[in-house]
Amino acid sequence: MMKTLLPLLLIMAFGVTTDTNRADTILGTWLTPKQDGKIEFYKADNRYFAKLVWYSIPDATDIHNPNPVLRNKLVIGLNIFRDFIYDSKNQQWVKGTVYDPESGKTYACELWVDEYNPNQLKARGYVMGMTFLGRTETFKRIR
Repeated sequence: MMKTLLPLLLIMAFGVTTDTNRADTILGTWLTPKQDGKIEFYKADNRYFAKLVWYSIPDATDIHNPNPVLRNKLVIGLNIFRDFIYDSKNQQWVKGTVYDPESGKTYACELWVDEYNPNQLKARGYVMGMTFLGRTETFKRIR
């Protein structure tokens, strides 16, 4: 009995490791589409986030934030991407949001690594529930 269970357990463990490895490919630093900022993805409580770690205007504040109390906060350090979970079936990060400090708006968002170029991350931001009302941007991996 043990001899037949061992291969099954190994396959199951390898599958989990593979999904975790795929999910974590998003971790690292990425250059923004306009090349005016760098974001760093990190993982907390099995969710994925990205904060702005460099911006071409280092003292820029979040002047468009809908919450007046937060408008004096520096944009460097802001969580731009929030609360993503990895969908292993579609190999995407889903159910998260993206915050645009240039407009102060938050959008629903899906992320995926380009299958032909793993150093490109695609982000599709859209109005909640209406994926056809959105746009896709490409981020380039720095490290």
